[in-house]
Amino acid sequence: MDMHTVVVGTSGTTAEDVIAVARGNARVELSAAAVSALAAAREIVDALAAKPEPVYGVSTGFGALASRHISSELRAQLQRNIVRSHAAGMGPRVEREVVRALMFLRLKTVASGHTGVRPEVAQTMADVLNAGITPVVHEYGSLGCSGDLAPLSHCALTLMGEGDAEGPDGTVRPAGELLAAHGIAPVELREKEGLALLNGTDGMLGMLVMALADLRSLYTSADITAALSLEALLGTDKVLAPELHAIRPHPGQGASADNMLRVLAGSGLTGHHQDDAPRVQDAYSVRCAPQVNGAGRDTLAYAATVADRELASSVDNPVVLPDGRVESNGNFHGAPVAYVLDFLAIVAADLGSIAERRTDRLLDKNRSHGLPPFLADDAGVDSGLMIAQYTQAALVSEMKRLAVPASADSIPSSAMQEDHVSMGWSAARKLRTAVDNLARIVAVELYAATRAVELRAAQGLTPAPASLAAIEALRAAGVEGPGPDRFLSPDLAAADAFVRAGGLVAAVEPVTGPLA
Repeated sequence: MDMHTVVVGTSGTTAEDVIAVARGNARVELSAAAVSALAAAREIVDALAAKPEPVYGVSTGFGALASRHISSELRAQLQRNIVRSHAAGMGPRVEREVVRALMFLRLKTVASGHTGVRPEVAQTMADVLNAGITPVVHEYGSLGCSGDLAPLSHCALTLMGEGDAEGPDGTVRPAGELLAAHGIAPVELREKEGLALLNGTDGMLGMLVMALADLRSLYTSADITAALSLEALLGTDKVLAPELHAIRPHPGQGASADNMLRVLAGSGLTGHHQDDAPRVQDAYSVRCAPQVNGAGRDTLAYAATVADRELASSVDNPVVLPDGRVESNGNFHGAPVAYVLDFLAIVAADLGSIAERRTDRLLDKNRSHGLPPFLADDAGVDSGLMIAQYTQAALVSEMKRLAVPASADSIPSSAMQEDHVSMGWSAARKLRTAVDNLARIVAVELYAATRAVELRAAQGLTPAPASLAAIEALRAAGVEGPGPDRFLSPDLAAADAFVRAGGLVAAVEPVTGPLA
């Protein structure tokens, strides 16, 4: 395990800490201030629990059953039952990193001191994370309102020593066995604690944070592949001039144009516009790459602002306020997160779409300005990259379907008490698929563009130093390039892994300097 430690305090957390815990197995500790805040809030809940007046979440039922007052002798059973009854997820298992992010972010809210959970429950949450125990959470069960209820319930089951979980060795076992093996005592939930463990938007937020990290890397890679395609198509780099982008001052557009210009520095291919087929302007997919990529970058920036606000938030219902009140609220509604998750799926689909159009142009002898059909060694005898573009097109088509917003839908639940929900979990799940597909789409363009640049070099032209560095790194990563006696899947898979790992950016930055 990574020895890095993340300290959870009362004022939220950072995206970097979420990723460190979710993907880097960082250890988690509660700050002294968090322990004090937990104890103080618990005193308030205990005092309210002792009063005869009903208080929602403390001495009442939940949701549509909130009107029932629960006697003191039944309240522990109530908290156990809400976890058990809400652990109704179905479908495939959710990825380990998502579950760890979900658990960590719930701990973040618990540690704020606004939930009324006892310090020992929060410590057990940290202990489970540190032991590498991952609850089995299923794909379906959250409407993104009143929290990611079923996913969080399956996590709470593990704290109780019930249900199934995955151990650090990857084996799924009964949670009670795993807790015992690591010396962790199951928690016995008291007033409000079961509800507090379930009532948050932590799953969708965790997926948003990780998607943002992945998309930032992919957008830089996409700027590089767009530049390589422009170069291979003998396009002009004059459209990347800073003064042109200064008169439409979108920050993302300027950053993408600057990235492309850096990649193309020193190229002997740009601006040729072949004498036998003069072009006044390049096609939109080439000329407008900074505008499309840049608009996506600006959407990422807005989504990151929403994520940062959520990371600083305490999402629960009811909440314990500093003046001692316990108040119901609607902060568990996932709309702010759901919207940006859908926005990101839209811009990812458009980025994939424009990349595919450039790939198709590279392969079409009527539009590639002197490149062989499908970039084949011997067109007709072999089909070159024809079907690689088919695969890319299939991915783009799916991306367009995934861009349909989940947050535009709502299905009422809980006997119409919860009559307008966000569907934010669904938005997050489809965004993860979209990000996965986008990496493959960028990899196919990279494969085609580097092949085309090599063919231009064979024609006697001089590629940009950054392009040559990209080609060299791609070959070192095991991508051999097409040939009449080879099949493409291993190369495409290796190119995909290269892009996902940030290899393309790492390859060109020693030549270009830091890219945005």
